[in-house]
Amino acid sequence: MTRNMGYALLAGLAAIVVLVSTAIFIGIGSGNDGLDEGSPQARNSAAPASSGNWVGTWSAAAAAAEPNTKDGFADMSIRNVVHTSVGGTGARIQLSNLFGNRPLTISHATIALAAAPSNPTAAAGTMRRLSFGNKSSVTIPAGGEVTSDAVRLNVPHAADLLVTTYSPTPSGPVTYHPYARQTGYVAEGDKAEELSGAAFDQQSQYWRYLTAVDVWSAETEGAVAVLGDSITDGITSSPGANRRWTDFLAERLRTERGAPRYSVLNSGVSGNRILVDGSKFSPNNGPSALTRMNRDVLSRTGVKTVFIEMGLNDVIKIPRQRDPQKIVDGLRELVKQAHTRGLRVVGSTLTPFGGHRGYTPRMDAVRQRVNEQIRGGKIFDAVVDFDAALRDPARPERLRAAYDSGDHLHPSDNGYRAMADAVNLKLLKGSSPARL
Repeated sequence: MTRNMGYALLAGLAAIVVLVSTAIFIGIGSGNDGLDEGSPQARNSAAPASSGNWVGTWSAAAAAAEPNTKDGFADMSIRNVVHTSVGGTGARIQLSNLFGNRPLTISHATIALAAAPSNPTAAAGTMRRLSFGNKSSVTIPAGGEVTSDAVRLNVPHAADLLVTTYSPTPSGPVTYHPYARQTGYVAEGDKAEELSGAAFDQQSQYWRYLTAVDVWSAETEGAVAVLGDSITDGITSSPGANRRWTDFLAERLRTERGAPRYSVLNSGVSGNRILVDGSKFSPNNGPSALTRMNRDVLSRTGVKTVFIEMGLNDVIKIPRQRDPQKIVDGLRELVKQAHTRGLRVVGSTLTPFGGHRGYTPRMDAVRQRVNEQIRGGKIFDAVVDFDAALRDPARPERLRAAYDSGDHLHPSDNGYRAMADAVNLKLLKGSSPARL
């Protein structure tokens, strides 16, 4: 009798576990925020974890309209290669027509794992067709953006993904990120679902239309979104090698014991300034940081902490900002925007540029006065001193030779690693006092 009661009790407990697990599974599998069990993508894909959350694994800021693309890429397939900072069991993407002047129609879109790093060939068994509101085609209005439905896909940490879009008809100028440091591919016709990369015989160093990839993760708790200029964009890092300072930071967050379980989202734009709309002087420099903060940083999925590396272009680029207080006020406004969302803000000092063509002692004095206020602890919640990490001790107005890419402004791969190493990871979550 006792034995039978024990068996009955165990059977009851097992049934409860099944019911609870099923409820959790259904909870994440309905609507646009989960993985639809009834869709073809869900039925033909690997199942996700039974619990978790959406978090951004990769991002790039839409910077400008690509030159000479007034009719877009009609009857062509664009295959973007992007590198994940964290993995998950499901994925979704964001497409932007921010700089378009006509509606953009995407009639076929896919996501897959790359068979090899930076390679346009998809790994067998990983190709997933994307939908938008359960429809295979979507039209994005000029200035708009869209997020795809989720698909089930086992996305590894630090992996290359292929995101392919096909546009059947002419559109306006292509919204792009011009300094990807990653090869992108284009093919004639609808090749969105082709595993082979053979047809993708046109290459560029751009990301087109794609601005974000999110993953469903049971491991990652949130994201660090980085607002920056060309130093964050990694303009002098080795192409295709993922050696921007944000890549090295993501590696540390993945591998170091006790590190916050955060992804890293790069929103750097080369030439970008805090105060000035750079597109008025050079189209690829993008809107000012104050203008794009919400779109490129605060609205990213799962953001817990904002990191700001900005201000040097306000000093260097014409028209030069000679009043350090205006740069400081701009930084404070960026922090205010993040604090309104309840987000922690970590900021960095402005790095040396002695020897660069834009260097003058007068403008370096502006940089130094901005850095004094940053170190004083009245701007950010926490400070990382990139100036101290990169400067030459013998000539502090210059980058250390081992960290200089050669233009005396942008770091080398070793310099980018030194920047990531300078970040006290505990500051990203606020679990220790800031080093000011």
